Amino acid sequence: MRSHMARILAKYIKDNKLQVRIIPNSGRNEILGWDSSRKELKIKINAPPEKNKANTELLKFLKKELKRPVELIKGNKSRTKTVLVH
Repeated sequence: MRSHMARILAKYIKDNKLQVRIIPNSGRNEILGWDSSRKELKIKINAPPEKNKANTELLKFLKKELKRPVELIKGNKSRTKTVLVH
């Protein structure tokens, strides 16, 4: 059974891809909401943007929320990222 958050996130996944914009160094991991002008989901991440820590934390967070494997396919060094949801 999918969680409430997974059902919410599912509506933003298009062709198994999720567009996100992260805010690193936040106090906690948190989904802020959909930015309709940029067409991406804004997510706070509690990890610094160095040595791939924010990317790793983002993937861990999304995997937990979606209960599905995820993979970063674009934006390794950018705040704007494309995540593949398997």
